[in-house]
Amino acid sequence: MAGIEITNCHIHTFTTAHAPRYYPVGVVALFRAMPVLLTALRRAARLQPWQGLYDSVVRLENFHRTGRRLTQRDVFLEVLRYYPRSTRFVVLPMDMAQSGHGPVDADIHAQHRELFELTQDPDYGHRVIPFATIFPGRGGAVDELRRCIDDYGFRGVKLYTKLGYAPTDDVLMREVYPLCTERGLPVMTHCSRGGVRHKRWSQARADRVTDPRAYIPVMEAFPGLKLCLAHFGGDQDWKAYLTDGFDPEDPEARTTNWLSLIVDMIRSGDYPNLYTDISYTIFKFAAYLPLLRLFMEDPVLRTRILFGSDFYMTRQEKLSEKAVSIGLRDALGEAHFRQIAETNPRGWLGEA
Repeated sequence: MAGIEITNCHIHTFTTAHAPRYYPVGVVALFRAMPVLLTALRRAARLQPWQGLYDSVVRLENFHRTGRRLTQRDVFLEVLRYYPRSTRFVVLPMDMAQSGHGPVDADIHAQHRELFELTQDPDYGHRVIPFATIFPGRGGAVDELRRCIDDYGFRGVKLYTKLGYAPTDDVLMREVYPLCTERGLPVMTHCSRGGVRHKRWSQARADRVTDPRAYIPVMEAFPGLKLCLAHFGGDQDWKAYLTDGFDPEDPEARTTNWLSLIVDMIRSGDYPNLYTDISYTIFKFAAYLPLLRLFMEDPVLRTRILFGSDFYMTRQEKLSEKAVSIGLRDALGEAHFRQIAETNPRGWLGEA
């Protein structure tokens, strides 16, 4: 397609230096200290008869190899190989030091600083759209966020509530959302039952602060806030949407599924600045593409869906970034692909 400028609205470049030492389990520290153990595990898996197990170990090794890059620039160079030279990337940091899974080697200040340095790279900096993250309970969190926006020129804010706070946290409601609304800064927040959660939180507690409905008070208080619920509800809810359906005798059935919730919230017109992205979820390509294609026929929904991949989390999946993005472009058609990969991102980022 002539002249298209793809924006991948959801990637990560943080490394293992920014991840908790013992996440998700203590043995991870051993693999981090001795990466050769993963190579040995892959070689052992090759000797057993189940190809699926071997493939899983290979993808795990790929994931850890990317995470072990020395710098965020090294990770960024890896994702560049899959996209046209004009593609831009929204880079989303994470502050996982407060999650209870052990210390991080480089704190959020260092992670933000290194991301800023990536934006200054003479060759690739212009392709980086940096977001700042905030853990509202951390001392000095708002000052760090303002430094990222005012001094580093960061373009938005990333939230990950299941790490240990609610979307209606007082710091967010009093300081962060007003700032984002005033400056026209978009917010990206995790909205999937999977992913990292605080070590002492149950799945049910994490779900309560990740549920799309948890953001209704935020959107009601700040109707001008451009909010993206990432992952479009996530794999588990897409699968349930397709395989379980909805009990016709239960009028509340659609509210238990995060995919249908997001669809209904966007279609309602009550939240005109609500977006969602297809990051990671769309890597279950064969299963979910027909449903996405159907959603793109809706005149309201198609204006609120963003293209994103969730690199490098997707290194755990069988399909590559290139395979998914090209397949998506082919299956949706040029007009719909341009909508989610160019037009909608510009609106969400305030560039339209």
